Order: sequence, then C-alpha cells, then structure tokens
Amino acid sequence: MHGTLIGVFFEAVTRREDSALFMRHAGDRWDSVTGAHALADVECLGLGLAALGVGHGDRVALICESRYEWPIVDLATLGLGGVLVPVYPTLTAGQTRVILENAGARVLVVSTAAQLAKLREVLASLPAIEHVIVIDESPAAAPRLQTFGELIESGRERRERDPLQFRAHAAEVRPDDLATIIYTSGTTGDPKGVMLTHANIVSNVEACLKVVDLGATDLALSFLPLCHIFERMSGLYAMLRAGATIAYARNLDSVAVDVTEVKPTVINGVPRFYEKVHARVLDNGGRLPLPMRWLFQWGLAQGLRRARAHFRGERSGGLALAIADLLVLGKVRKRLGGRLRLCVSGGAALAAETLEFFFALGIPVIEGYGLTETSPVICLNTPGEARPGSVGKAVPGVEIKIGEFGEILTRGPHVMRGYYQDEVATREALRGGWFHTGDIGRIDETGRLFITDRLKDLLVLAGGKKVAPQPIEMQLKKSAWIGEPVLLGDTRPYVVCLVAPNFLKLEEEARARGWTWSTHAQLAALPEARALIESAISTTNATLAPFETIKRFAVLDHELTQDNGMLTATLKVKRRAVAAQYMALIDSLYAGHTTAG
Repeated sequence: MHGTLIGVFFEAVTRREDSALFMRHAGDRWDSVTGAHALADVECLGLGLAALGVGHGDRVALICESRYEWPIVDLATLGLGGVLVPVYPTLTAGQTRVILENAGARVLVVSTAAQLAKLREVLASLPAIEHVIVIDESPAAAPRLQTFGELIESGRERRERDPLQFRAHAAEVRPDDLATIIYTSGTTGDPKGVMLTHANIVSNVEACLKVVDLGATDLALSFLPLCHIFERMSGLYAMLRAGATIAYARNLDSVAVDVTEVKPTVINGVPRFYEKVHARVLDNGGRLPLPMRWLFQWGLAQGLRRARAHFRGERSGGLALAIADLLVLGKVRKRLGGRLRLCVSGGAALAAETLEFFFALGIPVIEGYGLTETSPVICLNTPGEARPGSVGKAVPGVEIKIGEFGEILTRGPHVMRGYYQDEVATREALRGGWFHTGDIGRIDETGRLFITDRLKDLLVLAGGKKVAPQPIEMQLKKSAWIGEPVLLGDTRPYVVCLVAPNFLKLEEEARARGWTWSTHAQLAALPEARALIESAISTTNATLAPFETIKRFAVLDHELTQDNGMLTATLKVKRRAVAAQYMALIDSLYAGHTTAG
C-alpha cells in the first residue's frame, strides 16, 4: 500500500491508535475520535460498500459538507480501489445531475434529507446510480435508499467475521490507480472532470511536507470545502501523513468561535477568509475608546515594522515591539485561539497588505499556488522566505517555466492523468509534455513565481491593448466600500466595472450620516453611496495607465454569491457568468461612448 492514500491513512492510525486523529463538535462539546475508532468506521463502511458491489474503478459520488463523515466515505471508497467523485452541496439539482451523469457514479452518498430532497427528481433520470446512502436523518423508505448507519452495521458484521477483509482489498490498490474525479469550479467554462491518481496526490503531499514542517503536535481546524483539492490534500491527507489531529468546524459561520475553542496550531484558508479577518480586526480596533484605539494603532504599527523588516530580510525587535506584543498583538492572537503558528493560503492571490498584517500579528501566512489538475500545489513559500506578491518556488519534484504569452507551464508527478471522457480538452491542456495552467506569471532571478492574471481573463480592448483585471480588482477591494469589483471590456473600447458594494460598511456609514434608505437597492442607488465608490475608483485609476483606467461603472444592488451563480464554490468571480447576467447593464455603460482603449 506504499504510495497510496489508503496507505497514508493506515500509517496515521498506527501513530494515533489511542489518541485523537479527528475532532468533531457534538452537542455542546468537542469529541475526539481516536485512530482506532476512525479505522473501525472506515473499514466497516468500506465493507458495507463492498457488499453493495463497489469495487476497483467504481465511482462513488459524495455530496456532503466538510465534517467527520466526509473523510470516512472517502477513505472507505479508496480502500476498495474505488473512485470518489466529490460534489459541492451548494450546487443546484441540475448542476449536480450533469456531474453524476458524466461520472457514471454507481453509489451516491448525501449528507442530509434536504440534499436528498433536492435531488429526488433528477435521480429518476440517473439509472446508473444503484444505491443512495443518507448520512443523517432516516427518510421514508424508497427504492435504492438506505441509511449510513445501516451500511456501517452491515460492514461491521462482515468485519467481525473477517477482520482482515478490508485490508485485503486495500492491499490491491496501486499508486497509479485512479483515486478521484474532481469537477472543476468552472470560472471559464463548463466543469471538467479532473482525474487524479493516488500517486498524483501522494507525491504532492510528500513534496509539501518537505517545505512545511508539520507534526504530531499540530492541530488543524478544517473549514474549507473538502470537495476542493486544496483542503482535501493539505487539510486531510497531509495532516494524516504528518500525524496531526484534524478538527472539523461546525460550519463557515462558526469558525470565529470554533477557533477559540479548538485552539488550532494550523489553518488553511482562501484569501477572502484572511481578508475578512484582517478587516474585522481593523474595524474592531477602530471602534475602541480613544486611548485604547491609539494603543491598538501604535501596537499594530510596531508589528507592521517587524513584518516589513522581515520581508526585506532584516531582523527586528526591541522593547517597543515587546510591549506592543504584550499589550496588543498577543491579545489579537488570543482571539484567534492563541496557538496559531502557521496559516496556509491558496485558491487565489493574497493581497500584500493582508499578508503583512498577519506577519505583524506574529502569525506567518504561507501562500501557495496550484490547480485541481496539479493535485494541487505547484509552488509554495518556504516558511521564513515569504515575499508579498510571490507564491514561492516550485515544490520538490515539480518543474515550472513560462511559455507563450507569459503562460505558466508545469510538469511532474503532480500533473493529472487527464479530463474524464474529454480527450480534446486533455490534449489542449497537456501539450509538449507540459500542463498549461492558463495563468500568466513571471519567475524572478531567485526562482520565485509571481502570478499576474488568468490568460482567459485578460481583457483585449478594441484597440488591441491588453488589460489584466485581477491586480486592478485587488486594488479596488482595499476600499471599505467595495465588496466585489468586476472589470469588463473584452473587445470593447474601454474598461468598465460592476461594483457589488460592501453593504455592511455602507450601512454603518449611512446610519452615521443619517441617510434615508430601507433596502440594499435603495442604499446602492443613493448618490452619496455612489460618490464613495467613485472616489475609490478614482484613487485606483490614478495608479493605472490611461488605457487601463475604468471609464464608467455601475453599482449593483446585491452581493455576488454562490447562490446567485456569480461565485465559484471557492469564492472566485465567474467573469463570464457576470458578463452574461448583466449584459444589458454593461451595454448601457458603453452607450454613446466610442473612446478607444
């Protein structure tokens, strides 16, 4: 089983047989799950699945929030040589149907009766699904349906008769076997099924652990979607390989409380998470009574001096920093659990100001880069060598280079087998022995990679000028009034912007100034609100080349979310979806204007 994901789990169980391998919230407390307990659950579920006919190469689809049962289903499937197909619980029934049909799943596991109800109609058109398993509630009897508990008990009986039966299945799994098909979030088109082998993911686990020091004393709080390969590799498999304990947050809204109760040493997050923490701390500090506010600002300034010195490769310290750490920075760290020694950021570029802020607190953030197709990590900042704007150097065993149009190319054991049932897309992505990422970047003289934009996101104006929208959007998001800006202008004469406001901050400002409004639509339409956003855009425009500047903008009366289809499950803007949804509004921004870009 060497080189397989189920082998990684068995090794973790050996190290933590009688100690906490997982933690989960139950009632009013956190329960620890020992390695022995987790092993029993995996083996019993695996044998229950085997009794349903699941074997080598069979696809098991999983629609479940990130919780303890998620890795149990995953590992039970992998131990049979099966292929897990994770599906985001936030997808609509129609979107889910497309994935289940394309993957050819034989078994579907859902978390709740609500998820089952969402899919009842589409299940009738998916005859390939032979069995449906519900983890939580026990719904009324239906064809193909049984509960998670029933399946566990079925497997338990088989395990008691033959304790080594599951191990025998797992021993037949090979590193080159397909482990999972992960459907991409689709920022630039329809989702594609990325095929990753055990060897792909295990190689990435081993490479990352050569860069990041994790061990048996670490406790990771997991709250990102396990459906995404970033959390699955780094928050599950890498933690298992390192011998760490994994605690599952109750939900995304509970993270602020969970972190104080669990007191993790490590967390994985996406930029929006860290940006929200940054904004919340600054906001809370700005609300303090005046003497305390001065102290907060002074203490943070001392921390920022330390951070900036660190990024210049200089040492810093002294009495002022020690006092600031005691009176200000240490108290902020305590509100984040008090034991955080490392944060990992992935999924998109992290703003330099946010990176500096966490270093100022004394909490290093390691930024990385990768894609689902690369298992996922390509580059990672070595602890102590992080630099704002850079995603670090290639991890061991991974090669990178810059190709045509500045595109980032990579090759190595981390690169996917291909896209499931899509030979055309596979050939397009895997050309000349290199995987074409679709991202644009540069490599400096030290080997550090800097991401500048998405190749397919580039706006090519009517006059031929090319505008990279993401760096400009990142600048705009520094404004307290702007939640999510979306630049547009491909084939058009100039750049325009749709702005989804930060309604929380706008509401505070409206109340403070006595504006009259009752709904978000009314607030967004106020000339005073528009003036605040226009000022932020003007500030950004002053830093841009003339052809890059935003000539016109529109303020939306709602946020961009997953629910309205404008954000991916990893909270990235779907630029094409935005352009399609607001076509009439965008057209109005060009009405009567012919200025060349």
